[in-house]
Amino acid sequence: MEGDAQAPYLQEWRGVFHGRAAAVVAPGSTDEVAAVMRLCHEAGIGVVPQSGNTGLCGGAAPDPSGSQILLSLRRMHRVREVDSANDTLTAEAGCVLATLQRAASTADRLFPLSLAAEGSCMLGGNLATNAGGTNVLRYGNARDLCLGLEVVLADGRVWHGLTGLRKDNSRYDLKDLFIGAEGTLGVITAAVLRLFPRPRQIQTALLALDSPATAVALLPALREAGGDTLTACELMSRTSLAMALAHIPGCRDPFDATHPWYLLVELSTPQAGDGLRGALEKALSRELEHGHILDAVVAESMDQARALWHLRESIPEGQRCEGASIKHDVSVAVSQVPAFLEAASTQVETALPGIRVCPFGHIGDGNIHFNLSQPEAMDAGAFRARWDDCNRIVHDVVTAMGGSIAAEHGVGQLKVAELERLKDPVELELMRSVKRALDPTGIMNPGKVVR
Repeated sequence: MEGDAQAPYLQEWRGVFHGRAAAVVAPGSTDEVAAVMRLCHEAGIGVVPQSGNTGLCGGAAPDPSGSQILLSLRRMHRVREVDSANDTLTAEAGCVLATLQRAASTADRLFPLSLAAEGSCMLGGNLATNAGGTNVLRYGNARDLCLGLEVVLADGRVWHGLTGLRKDNSRYDLKDLFIGAEGTLGVITAAVLRLFPRPRQIQTALLALDSPATAVALLPALREAGGDTLTACELMSRTSLAMALAHIPGCRDPFDATHPWYLLVELSTPQAGDGLRGALEKALSRELEHGHILDAVVAESMDQARALWHLRESIPEGQRCEGASIKHDVSVAVSQVPAFLEAASTQVETALPGIRVCPFGHIGDGNIHFNLSQPEAMDAGAFRARWDDCNRIVHDVVTAMGGSIAAEHGVGQLKVAELERLKDPVELELMRSVKRALDPTGIMNPGKVVR
């Protein structure tokens, strides 16, 4: 591709990272990917793998030099096989996540990876960033949902690791090197994914709470009521919910009064019947009686459940409508979430009076999207100029609590310098050693994750 045809591939969707490329290539098979990599390896040309280009950290954008090749996997979009007896699905890296979900459903199975961009993000990027989403609490990250990989290495060799085995102690678990590596070690071209029984019962509720500490305290009660049926547990501040309510069509507050915090809970099971609702209602009644929950609404239908999820999923777009934002994708131990929110909020509010803290996210696994919106009286450009200051504040709090500054969105270009500042030097050198071993000439997604 040349000229204007390249444009959609050279900028990540938020518009934060722009680049140039010597060429954009779109191979249609693993053999063609291998041929591209062999040529680039021989010529010493950097390669930036890209699938859906929905990332938030610039991991799939080329640098400004115009010397790199952007390798798009969009043409590799076949579902190669669904093995219902083995509960696996084999698909290529350019498959849209929603397509994989539908393929599993057609086989009366569930592929549980679910995130807001599932209509456009692709499998290659999901694996390259070890994507999380709303169902991690029950099913784990992308890494946990993958059994085998097909990977083209930096020199064009192909690792044929497409196994559907649950048990294999005959080798190092090489797939875990490539999952989460953001294309810096090789190009993932296909994967074998785990499938699960399709849920027959789904119960969804929105709870009004006084604090994140109450949300954390409720988790044991919800697990006691639902066991391993507790699928999702999403925390939302009033500030974040108010932005969705103000700007996004179809968002409606199910409560008559406003509350400081909200917890969106979902239980699901493949077992037929209606026992799940009774278990959820019994648990909520007990917690309401004890004053741990201020109010609650349980969805009476799938439409009502979708409406509750629409509130949660609309928060990022609602925040965008409020002006410039500085976003953080962080994780701490679940028990530390309340302390993190208190410390980080206090420090950024002190550093920049009027800043609007907009936290929400997956409290069940300790992953919080700690987003900051510009003060209403502040210019967007002036606010963005404080990006590094805000990052340092938030990341220092996270690191002091033993957390991660890149929970599920990856490192990309955005967080390389912060990783170098905060990571254990021994860990960084181990990462660089792996990089040198698999990509000795440094052509795989240069400048991302490790330098």
